[in-house]
Amino acid sequence: MVNLDSLEVWFVAGSQHLYGPEALAQVSANARVIAESLAAEKTIPVKIVFKPIVTTTDEVRGVVREANASTACIGLVFWMHTFSPAKMWIAGLNSLDKPFLHLHTQFNKALPYATIDMDFMNLNQAAHGDREFGFITARLKLRRKVVVGFWQDAATVSEIAAWTRAAAGWHESRNLKVVRFGDNMREVAVTEGNKVSAEAALGYSVNGYGVGDLVARMNAFSDAEVNALVEEYRDTYTIRPEHDRADSIFTAAKIELGLRAFLVEGGFGAFTDTFQDLYGLEQLPGIAVQRLMADGYGFAGEGDWKIAALVRVMKVMAQGMTGGTSFMEDYTYDFAGTPKVLGSHMLEICPSIANAKPSLEVHALGIGGKADPVRLVFTAPAGPAVMASMVEMGSGFRLVVNEVDVMLPEEPLPKLPVARAIWVPRPNLKVGAAAWIYAGGAHHSGFSQALTTEHLEDFAEMAGVELLVIDNDTKLREFRSRLR
Repeated sequence: MVNLDSLEVWFVAGSQHLYGPEALAQVSANARVIAESLAAEKTIPVKIVFKPIVTTTDEVRGVVREANASTACIGLVFWMHTFSPAKMWIAGLNSLDKPFLHLHTQFNKALPYATIDMDFMNLNQAAHGDREFGFITARLKLRRKVVVGFWQDAATVSEIAAWTRAAAGWHESRNLKVVRFGDNMREVAVTEGNKVSAEAALGYSVNGYGVGDLVARMNAFSDAEVNALVEEYRDTYTIRPEHDRADSIFTAAKIELGLRAFLVEGGFGAFTDTFQDLYGLEQLPGIAVQRLMADGYGFAGEGDWKIAALVRVMKVMAQGMTGGTSFMEDYTYDFAGTPKVLGSHMLEICPSIANAKPSLEVHALGIGGKADPVRLVFTAPAGPAVMASMVEMGSGFRLVVNEVDVMLPEEPLPKLPVARAIWVPRPNLKVGAAAWIYAGGAHHSGFSQALTTEHLEDFAEMAGVELLVIDNDTKLREFRSRLR
């Protein structure tokens, strides 16, 4: 997984020489205090790095060139402590290829009624300095996030933290490599897409490899290496006697070793497969995929490379947060009582969303024509979550997000041999499902009990993709009107 501690967001304050050297020294000192305060916030997962204040066109261009060239810098926070004439920002902003956040704050929290004078006013004028900066960013039609509030307030810090996680996700998207084992599931529309368009818009590359390449890598492992992983399975998961099938578990472990080695050696962060194209494998990859997702890899079934990439990006964004993130599929409904969704997949749900120790089980699959695969079975815990689906609409990419509320099963599911989650879409199943379908959302999604809509909204803004959110405020007439 990506080490978020190695990534940087640069804090840059703007001013001008009109106020004299003494005022500029104070601007610099105050900006450093804010940057260091944000750097100490535990909710912000990346490094906040103070950069010297900028007062001229050349200084703006200089810090932008430095940021563009830095492999560690994933974004910048801009703040206008004083009035900073915005024409000096045009050249730099036009050449910036990293996302930025506009922080609209001021160094002092309270107005010093008894002592305020014109010197104080001239020094602390972000109230209109940031509006000048806001005009030029709007005039240049630049994508950005605007955060308004005192820099030490929890709400302000929370918004900045969410944006830094989105910036980490965008950084990952622009550097991600996705491997497809075989093609996508035959005749399926939503798993298709233009991979060149995806790389141009979202940054990640997608390339196909034969399943035989994976099989060859699997066969390079010795029985001793495979048996060592089998013992790890036994130490980690519950295995009831009827599922303790040595040959099946050995084969599953061999698949995991080969798949993990293939991904590591190729520098891949996400992958797909499909049960229609696994010639040479004795069983479908189940537990192997689940454990790789738990380690941070993105995955989606049926060759759905767009969702595989999205799951990886969501996992990077959610790193270190409470709650898991997984590939998911809307599978079947419960229209009794409060209508709800049973989400699952044939095998591949990430155990990061398990509410208890997973059970390792071996069952027949019924489709795919392979030997009985090994999988981990568990249920997701109750609580809020988001479902996200990236689809290509011909004219561009669309990110559809539905806020949901996960609940525990109302009754046991003794014969359901797969990992699962049960949720009520917001505002309800009737409106939520209809809006999702009107929007063209896929049957596959990234599911997260760690991230919120804000994280995905910030990511969509950075990526420049259309965002459609389905939440408690969604009304179908308004939603359809927006789509039109």
